[in-house]
Amino acid sequence: MREVLAEDAGQRRGIKIHPDEVVVSPGGKPNLFFPTLALIESGDEVIYPNPGFPTYEAMIKVADGVPVAIPLVEENGFSFDLEAFDKLVNERTKLIILNSPSNPTGGVIPAADLEHIASQIERYDCWVMSDELYTRIVYDGLEAPSIATLPEMRERTIIVDGFSKTYAMTGWRLGFGIMPKELAARIDLLLTHSIGSTAHFTQIAGIEAVTGPQEMVNVMVSEYQLRRNVIVDGLNTIPGFTCQKPQGAFYAFPNITGTGMDSTELANLILEKAGVALLPGNPFGGYGEGYLRLSYANSIENIEKGIERIRTVLI
Repeated sequence: MREVLAEDAGQRRGIKIHPDEVVVSPGGKPNLFFPTLALIESGDEVIYPNPGFPTYEAMIKVADGVPVAIPLVEENGFSFDLEAFDKLVNERTKLIILNSPSNPTGGVIPAADLEHIASQIERYDCWVMSDELYTRIVYDGLEAPSIATLPEMRERTIIVDGFSKTYAMTGWRLGFGIMPKELAARIDLLLTHSIGSTAHFTQIAGIEAVTGPQEMVNVMVSEYQLRRNVIVDGLNTIPGFTCQKPQGAFYAFPNITGTGMDSTELANLILEKAGVALLPGNPFGGYGEGYLRLSYANSIENIEKGIERIRTVLI
């Protein structure tokens, strides 16, 4: 399994990966959580994206680190606010977390922004965790570059990836991390003494997924792009909503400040009156207030039906 992943992940990113640098885990979260436990000591600062995956802040706190939220800016395609980043990173920063394409925004961090972030990582001699779970789900001919490909970043980077998004294998609980050998050996120990191991049969399935035909991944991404266009166009017809086209993942993240309601109030109203379940933006962090997250991992028919129900409630 590690040999297959080293070959495939390395080829896709244009870097050389040794099997000893690969840690296979039941789902992606252990390769988020355990490197954080291994690297962060009490009082160390960790910069993480906000709005972002809620596990980031939780795992920093469990490790007794100091969570430092970096705002993702709508006007910048939900990439980092680099001016704010430069003010936040300092000698106490031990780890910087990236997520591109992003959950919940669908934003992709452009190469120029990654180069800027990398220069600060090198300056302050810290680690970077790059959550690349959605790396193959990008649209309009774009790519989601990995910071691990930049000079001096390979030995500082923990790449987190998995099978749930690319291969629709969520229930199989199969993920992996790529990191320097010395760190990988310690993460293996944490896995061994907490979880045990990743189920044998899911690893066999993962090998088949990676080494088998990949056409269906491309077909699914094309279908997601159609669904993205439908949901974004529909959301922009709803009073008080404005929505950018996400560059990756399968989430729309509309700005709903024009409705005059906060995120939780509006999400509850839509659930109760329209029968449409979605997430308010604030559980993804304080900078998520004023937004909703909608998944378009559903049929175009259901997406159109959901949009019409929401519109009916808000007109």
